[in-house]
Amino acid sequence: MPFKTILHDLVEATAGATAAILIDWEGEAVELYSPAANDFDIKILGAHQNIIFNRIREIRQKVPSQTICNTVITTDRQHLILGAIGDDYTLVTTLERNALVGRALISVQRAIKLLEKEIC
Repeated sequence: MPFKTILHDLVEATAGATAAILIDWEGEAVELYSPAANDFDIKILGAHQNIIFNRIREIRQKVPSQTICNTVITTDRQHLILGAIGDDYTLVTTLERNALVGRALISVQRAIKLLEKEIC
């Protein structure tokens, strides 16, 4: 299944989701889907969130028994779910501030499994 289809299905099937972007290890957008946002803005957001997520993962590597799978960042305007896809990729999903994060996490995990099948 193509990356674009996975991201499209994630955003369209998740209440309150506004965008999804697959980022590589260098912070570059591999693919993205956002029905309303500017692609350039989403790429910049994805690159910045990838830096944050990689830093969190580096810190947690000091505790070898635990691995970071995903992180939720909540701002005054939105939620961001950052999910690890192997060691080299990150899925960034943006949600409206009033979205149900727990439900969105289930959808993000499903998308991550599909993306892992395509990448690995």
